[in-house]
Amino acid sequence: MKNFIRVLQIAFTYIGTVVGAGFATGQEILQFFTQYGKWATLTIFLATAMFIWLGTKMMMMSRRISARSYEDLNKHLFGPKAGGYISIIMLFILIGVNSIMLAGAGSVFMEHLNLHYQTGLILTIIGTYFLLNRGMNAIMNMNSIVVPMMLTLSVLIVVSTVHLPNANRFLTLTTDHHMFAVWLAPLLYTAFNLVMAQAVLVPLGSKTESIQVVKWGGILGGIGVGFMLLAAHIALSAQMPGILQFEIPMGSIAFQLGAIVQIIYIVLIFMEIFTTFVADIYGVTLQLQQRLSLSPKLISIIVMMICYMLSQIGFSSLLSVLYPLFGCLSMLWAIKLIFKSK
Repeated sequence: MKNFIRVLQIAFTYIGTVVGAGFATGQEILQFFTQYGKWATLTIFLATAMFIWLGTKMMMMSRRISARSYEDLNKHLFGPKAGGYISIIMLFILIGVNSIMLAGAGSVFMEHLNLHYQTGLILTIIGTYFLLNRGMNAIMNMNSIVVPMMLTLSVLIVVSTVHLPNANRFLTLTTDHHMFAVWLAPLLYTAFNLVMAQAVLVPLGSKTESIQVVKWGGILGGIGVGFMLLAAHIALSAQMPGILQFEIPMGSIAFQLGAIVQIIYIVLIFMEIFTTFVADIYGVTLQLQQRLSLSPKLISIIVMMICYMLSQIGFSSLLSVLYPLFGCLSMLWAIKLIFKSK
């Protein structure tokens, strides 16, 4: 029973790390899957298989080499020098993405709770600091609460979609996109999200005693991510093409299900931002501990303060330069992981 609970905790942490705020809004699913019509169902199955295979392999490899952070795994895959450079690029991307997530938390407080933008930022940082003091167990416990809620909402959305006249559109939607773009999308999506999830999945796998627990946690986590992808895709397809006009497409669907679901959805968006923020700060702190002779608490505070300052000034132009580079690195990283046998 203890191992079963641990398997579920790993699976929920895996799902919660991959399924961030971009997933919750629905934009990621539209861009990487739904816009490709009926082919998206097949590409979601491909992405799910990759999440199961590569996510599990990453955690098992991290355990085998006793990786302290994602930098150790990158050095194992690419060699000490190249792995170090790749980890530095990852550090900048993670800080950038987390600054955007922090800004998103402020926006949730301002737009949906009628509180000040800065209140959302400060409360998120304070909550993160206290949770980080409890380490990986706090991250797993938090995801063990949030992820079942996310899965429940996915089920509710699918059940509500089944009754719509266009419920089967995910099987009939056409697309003008080239087949190369159709099949490249799930590969990019999986590679990008797994590289981002390294910050949490590497120490998670490394600190788990049982190899079987790691294995089954990865398998269940990959299946859970695939289920949520498919559920959102079915719901979005039924609303195509009108759903494309919304900045938060999943929000427009959730809001059709009544006030209670609306509240749950808003809480979930914030919690998804919060859980991913906590997990990424934890991973970045572990990496910087290997390079700096500072206490982990001080490193976490410094990283969060940098995120706070960046969330005030905006830096979309910087990320627009870094993201394509990171996309290429993600594919290279995934290929390295696929062919790395030990």
